[in-house]
Amino acid sequence: MKLSFTRVCRSIGLLLLAVTCLSLVAIAQDDDDAQVSSQPPKPMYRVLPGRVRYDVPLAPASLTTWNGSFTYGGHNYSYNMVGTAPSTNASTTVQTYIIPLKIVITSRRTQYTFDPQHVLSNGKTVVQNTTTSPIWDSTTTYVQGGVNVGTTQYEDAYQRANFWGTVKNAPNYHVLLGGPTIEAEQTLSPSSSYGKIGSPFGFTAGLVDINWFDAQIQAIITRLGIQPNSFPIFLTYDVYLTESGQCCIGGYHSSEGNIGSLQAYAHATYVDHPGDFAQDVSALSHEVGEWMDDPLTVNYNGNNTPCGILENGDPLEGNSNYGGYHYTLHGFQYNLQDLVTLPYFGAPITTSVNDWFTFQGESLSVCQNGS
Repeated sequence: MKLSFTRVCRSIGLLLLAVTCLSLVAIAQDDDDAQVSSQPPKPMYRVLPGRVRYDVPLAPASLTTWNGSFTYGGHNYSYNMVGTAPSTNASTTVQTYIIPLKIVITSRRTQYTFDPQHVLSNGKTVVQNTTTSPIWDSTTTYVQGGVNVGTTQYEDAYQRANFWGTVKNAPNYHVLLGGPTIEAEQTLSPSSSYGKIGSPFGFTAGLVDINWFDAQIQAIITRLGIQPNSFPIFLTYDVYLTESGQCCIGGYHSSEGNIGSLQAYAHATYVDHPGDFAQDVSALSHEVGEWMDDPLTVNYNGNNTPCGILENGDPLEGNSNYGGYHYTLHGFQYNLQDLVTLPYFGAPITTSVNDWFTFQGESLSVCQNGS
């Protein structure tokens, strides 16, 4: 049988086209493992609304909280916060748990492991460097605008400054983090649908879907038997969460359980690349501060303000250094995020130390950066 030169060329061309298309599909599939979104990274934190469940029994213990309110623009706004009212002149300690999460992601047939037991340049693991930070260490003295608000933990110093109009006459008032108790490391291995590899800030990072991730850590809380009167914190290393394909979430907090005993919890990542989003304990300082002032994240507890929900870290995350300030402890320079005080949300300015709108004295107006 004879074939014309034209038909031969056409057949070869179709074959080459098919091979090329198959190669492009394979490359695209590999690229899909490595990419989450073509959008530029958006550094952010999240709060997930509390999930009230009526199919679980009431827990034997609940988180110690108190209720307060203020009036702004002729409207009354209420809030629910951890501890007791500052006017009680009492100290509250909430037991904390750190659950290290090893994240294992397979991409392009290569396995990547992001382990909070990784040893940092100062010889400590990520977990150790976190627990010895000013978030738990109580040896740092915080002098804000010439006012000594206490030698204590970072978040406690913030809350004392937040209500300094009352606390200056109630010096025994504290909200402290107990422990922490370090739980056994847990391993999560998301499928390619939920876990990918990327470099949104120039270093290799794990990228994990927040909704898949949240379902896993809720199951871990149940399995570990942690009670609502405590605060579990899930710690990852060089891992950002994503939502609808958009990166990058450095941490979030939420709650889940029976309406009378909701279990508050948080996640924070630890990034060991100075200057990048969520470096060292900045994400954790953000989430602990927001848990302290909005622990249960449900509407029936109030925490609505003229700006929106009462999230005291979000208005400052877009600042220089992502709102972080340097504190040196044990020879290591930590980054802890500034937090807005209640006057930022519309409370009387006399509520806070020096009438400040943030713990560090940033110049802001009411609701300037939303919530």
